[in-house]
Formats: sequence, C-alpha cells, structure tokens
Amino acid sequence: MIAALALAVLAASATGCGTAESGPPPQPPPVVTVATPVRKQTVEWDAYTGRLEPVDFVEVRARVSGYLQTIHFEEGQPVKEGDLLCVIDPRPFQAELNRAKAALRQAESQLQQAHAQLAEAKAQQLQSNAQLQLARTRVERARLLSRRDAATQETVDQREADLVQAQADVEVSKAGISAAEAAIETAKASVAAARAGEEAAQLDLDYTRIYAPISGMISSENVTEGNYVSGGTATATLLTTIASFDPIYCTFDANEQEVLKYVRLAQAGQRKSSRFAKNPVFLGLMDEDGFPHNGHMDFVDNRLDPNTASMRARGVFSNEDRLLVPGMFARIRIPGSAPYNAVLIPDSAVGIDQSSQYVYVVVDGIIERRGVELGPIVDGLRVVRTGLEGDETLVIEGLLLVRPGMEVTVNEGTIEVVDDGLPDDYEPLPPEQWLSPEPHPLPDWFETRTNRTSAAEGAAQ
Repeated sequence: MIAALALAVLAASATGCGTAESGPPPQPPPVVTVATPVRKQTVEWDAYTGRLEPVDFVEVRARVSGYLQTIHFEEGQPVKEGDLLCVIDPRPFQAELNRAKAALRQAESQLQQAHAQLAEAKAQQLQSNAQLQLARTRVERARLLSRRDAATQETVDQREADLVQAQADVEVSKAGISAAEAAIETAKASVAAARAGEEAAQLDLDYTRIYAPISGMISSENVTEGNYVSGGTATATLLTTIASFDPIYCTFDANEQEVLKYVRLAQAGQRKSSRFAKNPVFLGLMDEDGFPHNGHMDFVDNRLDPNTASMRARGVFSNEDRLLVPGMFARIRIPGSAPYNAVLIPDSAVGIDQSSQYVYVVVDGIIERRGVELGPIVDGLRVVRTGLEGDETLVIEGLLLVRPGMEVTVNEGTIEVVDDGLPDDYEPLPPEQWLSPEPHPLPDWFETRTNRTSAAEGAAQ
C-alpha cells in the first residue's frame, strides 16, 4: 500500500515537471506586406483655389443726359464690339448741332468781312501814299517858285498844309490796316470757337447712340425705355455691363512662405519666375476630375498685401466653349519645383509619433525604422525628400504589428501610381502659345544664374 502510494506521487511529480519545461508553443513572426518605393521624374504642382475674372469688364454708362428712347440688345446674350445697345432721344442734340453750325457759318462770314475790310484798308493806304507823294511834289514846286518870286507865300503855305494832311491820311490808312488785321484774328477766333462748339454738339449727338465698347456677354437692362438718364459724370446712369469671356483670368493668392520659395528657386536657376516667364497653369472646376483646362501665368503683383500677407497672381486660360464663367471658384495647379527624380510611397506606409515621421523597412527579415522627411502628394503617392533611397523593402501594410528589431514574414505587394493628369515635366510656353502680351525682359541676375546652372548641369552630365 505504501509502495503504491509512493509510486503515484513519483509519477505525479514527473508529470508536473514535464509540463513546466515545455510551456506554450512559440508565436510565428508577424506577416507584413512589402514593396519597393516608386522612383520617377516628378514635378511638384502647388495647389491653390482661385476665382475666375473677365479679362475686360465694362460698365456701360450714358455720356449725355436725356430720355432713353430705345434699347437694342437682348439681356444675357453675347454682343460684339460696335453693336448698337441704346439710343437716347437725339432731337435736342440735333437742334444744338444745327445752332452750332449756324454760329460757325456766321463766324466764317465775319471772317470774310474782316478780310474785305483789310483789302479796303490796303487800297486806302495806296491812295493815301499817292496823295502824299503828290503833296510832296507840289510843296517842292511851290517853294522853288517862291524863291523865284513866281508864287506867293500863301500858295506855299497851302501846299505844305496839303502835305501834312496827306501824311495824316497815310497814318489813318495804316491804322485801318491794323484794325482790319485785328478784326481778322478776332473772326478767326470766333470761327475756331464756333467749330469747337459744332464738334462738341456733334459729339453729344453721337453719344446719344451707345455702342458696345468690347465683345462679350451683356447683363440685364438697368433702365427701361422712357426713363431719364444722366450722363457725363462719374455718377452717370449705369445702363448695363459687359464681361468678356475668351480668354479669361483666374486670380489666386500665395502666402509669404510660398512666395519666398518661388523667389529662391528662381534665384537658383531651378524654376523660371512667373513674373518673367509664361509658366504653365492647370485648372479644374469643382465638378471636374483632374485639371482639363490649360493656361499660363499672366501676372504677379509687385508687393504682398499687408492685411493678408499674401501676393496676388493671375493665370490666363482659353475659354472658347465659355464653360468658364466669371465669378466661379476653380482649383488650379502651378509648378512648385523643377522636374526631378523623386521617391514616392503611399501614406499607409508612414508612421507618426510625437516628434517625427518614420517608415519601416525590412533588412534580412528584420524590421528597421527609418526617419523620413515628406513632401506633397504626387500621383496619389507621398514624396519622400530624405530618409529613403528608393531601393528599400518598404512595409506598406501591417505597421501596427511590428516594432524595430522584430523578425517578420513578408508578402510581396505593389504600390499603385494614380495618374493625376499633371505632367512630369514642363517648360514655359513659347510666344506663339501666349494668350497675353509679351512680358518684360528677364533681369540680369536671372539670366546669369540660369546660364550658370545650365552650364553646371551640362558639365555634370
């Protein structure tokens, strides 16, 4: 009995010791999905939200006051430059023009009369000169006869008085010529004033017919026929407005950090400044996929707005189908870098802690952590500025299952590139594709740095 009990205790002890030594079975290494990062030529396209604006916008106002007689446009329809829009009652202006023409004819007749007076004064002068010459001859003859006692002193005195009278007549004729010449100048001034009055009256009459100054889409009628409209001042009656449609502007604002980035890139010769070059711009409306509208930069302001710390810029786009309407918001993309070879990874491969961003790579079946500096999204993937070379085995799925130093089992995966419709290279548009006037020449520092950079790139190749 005692022996049997001892054998049972020994058996139980043996069984317990065996269980403690074996323990639970080891866990298999976690399974993660890995792939090689994508390497491709890339351009970083900076994103902005802009508002569409017409290239030309005109407020059609009356230039003369009067009653609106007729309206010749359809509201909300396109008009061409030179189309008749409105007519203001022209009868008062026609009467004023007739009065001005009559005043001009009167002034011209006065000028002719003054010329006739001048001719008469000149003839009078000739007659006076002849009388003077005759008086001088008679005085000399009378004096000669008096010395010979052939004429009396009274005769001599009479001839000398006639000479003085002839001299006075000459002076009177000269004064008559001066008066006639002054009358001519006065008449000429009257003619000029009358002609200016006629031109002003003709202008006022022409202004009664209001034509479209530009081509575009016209707005509604602000005044109906029969109403009195005032014109000729800054507060003249607004009749309607016209906005051009093709081409069309899209304006947007860049903050100070972005402006500094573009300036640095231009100074380094990596990206031509949009102030001097027609860099491409891509635009998409709110209901469109991608950016189907192509244009180019047209304007960059000369300072930052002190209220918003941003700089206004503008792109211009063709709008033949008139899909782009002034006032719409639009998504636009402008080049934010020079073309370069980038390393691209999905956002799912990025881990974030309190101080940095990181990824996991697999080296010889062991997890390693790599700190990375990330850039924007291109083709649906995140640009890696530093931290990866592009030939690593990157963990793209299963980040929460692993820690640095762990052994893992890998499954091969792929990184999908989603084309965003934006090119991977670009050049400023050539002049034949411009939609706006030629820009000013590039500054010396820009050309110098660009040439220096091009020469360095050629030497490196």
